[in-house]
Amino acid sequence: MAAAEQPVVLLVEDEPAQREVLSYNLEAEGFRVSQAANGEEALLLVDEVSPDVIVLDWMLPNVSGIEVCRQLKTRPETRGVPIIMLSARSEEVDRVRGLETGADDYVIKPYSVVELMARVRAQLRRTRPSSVGLVLEYVDIRLDPESHKVFRADKVLKLGPTEFRLLTTFMEKPGRVWSREQLLDRVWGRDIYVDTRTVDVHIGRLRKALCQFGGDDPLRTVRGAGYALG
Repeated sequence: MAAAEQPVVLLVEDEPAQREVLSYNLEAEGFRVSQAANGEEALLLVDEVSPDVIVLDWMLPNVSGIEVCRQLKTRPETRGVPIIMLSARSEEVDRVRGLETGADDYVIKPYSVVELMARVRAQLRRTRPSSVGLVLEYVDIRLDPESHKVFRADKVLKLGPTEFRLLTTFMEKPGRVWSREQLLDRVWGRDIYVDTRTVDVHIGRLRKALCQFGGDDPLRTVRGAGYALG
């Protein structure tokens, strides 16, 4: 799996040893991991890395995990990012509070790392379905990540690898407006320097590929903001 295609997990844990173990296991599962040691750092990083899943410890210094969760779930741009809350609090009232604050899952410490990895993958089925091999569909376009094929009205489309990754990104979140910087991060990878104008070139190629057998252009240019599917 290319680095740009790896699902991104934001790991928020203040204990260095625990953070290291979780990061190692997440990377071994094929995820790209960004780490935060406290709540303030997590709130800053979430905009920078656009995570697909957040693994969030409840007990954090200064800003608690429950407060980080509350803030992220009230912001439109981060509301849909799944949050898995980690906590030593095992009382039912605490689990209910965590879930009512917006956490999508609640894992009690001590936990099995294998189980946590399974829970991360379960959340990814919603946010990055292509990463677990699920076919994506939008109107008359169908993308199969396993066979690496794209169909429109049952005709096979010829797409280059970059255009395929771009289309995958758009089809996983139809209607979402992606800035050029966000597309560079998701499609090319954070560690690769590419001029933002390169995005425009590949968007043009993707549009041409999608309309090679006719049909309307499904991509939308949002002036000053970026691009969206639909």
